[in-house]
Amino acid sequence: MSPSRSSRPFVGGIVDVAPILLGVFPFGVIAGVAAVDAGLSTAQAIAASPMIFAGASQLATMDLLSSGSAAAVVIATALVINSRFAMYSAALSRHLTGLGGPQRVVAAYLLTDQAFAVSVIRYGRESWDLASRFAFYLGAAMGLWFTWMVATVAGVFVGAGVPPEWSLDFAVPLVFLALLFPAIRDRGTRTAAIVAGSVAAVAGGLPLNLGLLVAVACGLIAGVAAGRR
Repeated sequence: MSPSRSSRPFVGGIVDVAPILLGVFPFGVIAGVAAVDAGLSTAQAIAASPMIFAGASQLATMDLLSSGSAAAVVIATALVINSRFAMYSAALSRHLTGLGGPQRVVAAYLLTDQAFAVSVIRYGRESWDLASRFAFYLGAAMGLWFTWMVATVAGVFVGAGVPPEWSLDFAVPLVFLALLFPAIRDRGTRTAAIVAGSVAAVAGGLPLNLGLLVAVACGLIAGVAAGRR
């Protein structure tokens, strides 16, 4: 693979994920503040970000730690929230089959909602070979990883000084909405989005964040059924 062939998809990944990063940054700041609030030292809070690198479950984990939850509850909650990555991996495997072991490890570590979404959308438009598809994925994933690290470090050092009335919580749903809308293209995806969103609102009170899994399952079933009509 020549440098020119690999660099173009890599840069394309960065460009495609760039608009989403505006919402990711305050999300990362919140995660940094949450780590400090959970009682972690500055070094521990900074180290936790690259070690966990899990967005929503990173926030949930810090919140549970700060409230003194049992380790089993913290681990179970993180596993439930992160279970969606199994579905992402299954969807990406049809595009990235053939990667070497080290590349698969890197791809798995960098997998996020954002990298998955922009990659799947772009794969549907391009007739790329495996190297170009992986380069695009790396561009999107590393762009988000770098932004997340900078944001969480900023949150650790200066985020704690943000007044409580300057709530940054709005950034979290905005990030996911920014991912959702470009992927809604036909009756199946529209049905999946409507059903999953409705079920998530109704089942939001289920324990251990099980409402998320129930909503995903209902959305998938409804979307597949609608797409086959």
